[in-house]
Amino acid sequence: MTARLHLLTNPIGTTFFRHFAAAAKTISQSSLPHATEELAKLRASQINGCGFCTDMHTKDAVAAGESHQRLHLVAAWREATVFTDAERAALELTEEATRIADGAGGVPDEVWERAAKHYDEDQLLALVSTVALINAANRMNVMVRLPAGDYEPGQFA
Repeated sequence: MTARLHLLTNPIGTTFFRHFAAAAKTISQSSLPHATEELAKLRASQINGCGFCTDMHTKDAVAAGESHQRLHLVAAWREATVFTDAERAALELTEEATRIADGAGGVPDEVWERAAKHYDEDQLLALVSTVALINAANRMNVMVRLPAGDYEPGQFA
């Protein structure tokens, strides 16, 4: 697969990416657990069919110490016993927000309440921002057909 556009060699793409990276850095400096952030990014990327982001966030999570077992089970998190209740609530919120068009009323109150049971306001804002940002990245990468497989952990740090 060949990319339709080269986002990092185009001046507009480079400027946009700099702002995008700054937003991501703000999230990573929050008190939201890093593992939760990576699990949410991975799950949204799986749902959206973004190979580049699935590759990137799997590799970044492994580099940060995440287990292969947990990463392999993200797509089946409901049946997996390896996630905490807090992580399960974050994954559920991620799925509902990623599939927002499928839920006529947006994210259901009960899904939000389950997440709010485990995360404070700052962490919830970081999680919501993570899901919004990764969905934007997924959509861009899928539109331009950014190929997956060559990402190196920390490449954009």
